[in-house]
Amino acid sequence: MVTTDIGVSAPPASQTKTRKLRLGALTALVIGSMVGSGVFSLPQNMAAGAGPLAILIGWGITAVGMLALVFVYQSLATRKPELDAGPYAYAKAGFGPFIGFNSAWGYWISAWLGNVSYAVVVFSALSYFFPFFGAGNTWQAVLGASVLLWLVHGLILGGLKEAAGVNTIVTIAKIAPIVLFIGVAIVAFKLHVFSLDFSGLGNASLGSITGQVKSTMLVTLWVFIGIEGASVVSARAERRSEIALATGIGFFTCLALYALVSLLSLGIMTQPELAGLKNPSMAGVLEHVVGPWGAVLINIALVVSVLGAFLSWTLLAAEIPHVAARDGTMPAFFARESERGVPSTSLFITNALVQLFLIITLFAESTYQALFSIASAAILVPYIFSGAYAAKLAITGESYEGGQSRTGPMLIGLLATVYGLWLVYAAGPAYLFMCALLYAVGVPLYVYARSERKERAFTAAEAVIALALVAVGLFAAYEMWTGAVSPL
Repeated sequence: MVTTDIGVSAPPASQTKTRKLRLGALTALVIGSMVGSGVFSLPQNMAAGAGPLAILIGWGITAVGMLALVFVYQSLATRKPELDAGPYAYAKAGFGPFIGFNSAWGYWISAWLGNVSYAVVVFSALSYFFPFFGAGNTWQAVLGASVLLWLVHGLILGGLKEAAGVNTIVTIAKIAPIVLFIGVAIVAFKLHVFSLDFSGLGNASLGSITGQVKSTMLVTLWVFIGIEGASVVSARAERRSEIALATGIGFFTCLALYALVSLLSLGIMTQPELAGLKNPSMAGVLEHVVGPWGAVLINIALVVSVLGAFLSWTLLAAEIPHVAARDGTMPAFFARESERGVPSTSLFITNALVQLFLIITLFAESTYQALFSIASAAILVPYIFSGAYAAKLAITGESYEGGQSRTGPMLIGLLATVYGLWLVYAAGPAYLFMCALLYAVGVPLYVYARSERKERAFTAAEAVIALALVAVGLFAAYEMWTGAVSPL
């Protein structure tokens, strides 16, 4: 195995023999990762806590913050081409192995928890046709989700290139109904409905404008998670320059789709009407305009869309711990590959955890919204440190040649970091406590991985961070045990 000078191992021989991903597959991976279930529930999810004005402000903040992240990942893909697996590698190179581990760990948690939420929502959508699936957390739904999980597992074991090809086809198929919805919504849009109680202050339950904006933040973050998809699989890209292009195309495509879906819906049904819809709420909006066939179309589209996102995120979830294990940040067993170059052990552990949490949803009656909120909060650490690393490179001048302007990249990196910190504040204590517990569980695994290589586990500063993380995790566990906090 060849190791670069920053400690990230080059791909093993089995990986270099696999066929590489081109621009179309990379772009489909980015869009496929982002366009999952979230867009189909946007009308209700946004209206549940905010009026039109706050939703507009929320989209504005998200557009600026996520665009900064797009520029961060585009810049780092070209400035640091030797770093694979995006958020994990950037955090490690910039701030040391323990921060790198937590970035990989958080991204991994977010990815497989997101897949649990996808499994719940796909069977919630199928309950439109088969009522016994309920809200996606009945025993029938859990059984169906389990079968789906292991079918996807088998598909990926067949080869990453083949799975990426299937993902490209599914991505095209799931965008078409969304475009149709937008076309119908433009025709049906009524300005007087959109402007009714524009500020949302007429509804006391929504609270202040600031509170309303905060309520939109995890929703908008959720639908953009996956923007870094091309960076995560950077080692498998045919041309590294295409990572930046795929990221940009994916972002602007999804931003247009998301904003139009949520804002146009507010011109068809009022905020209280949208807030009362069952998810996928896009089905209720289209049914309001064209009749029952609209709900049928959207529920079918959601199933197709989530299947594609489930595949994309299973690929991403297996990749991060696999790469982290190859350079000793995670235990070595995550690094094992099949003959086809698939990270088989990482894939199995990932899907086993999805299976476990699917069973937990049966007893905890966890909802789609609770699961995606935890997944959204968990990914904030990788996003924050990606922005911070881009800012650090600009401040120190590393990777910049003489005469190159560093002011713009520095400001963009700082903006992405501040956006991530704002999202931490907006997430609220319940989801942050759950994430703290999940992060704390990873600390012993990191110590074990370091011991495998006979390396010192922590520096003095890292030891303080680790102890604080474990302490907060234990406190969070106590709060949940006593019932004071219950994110699920």
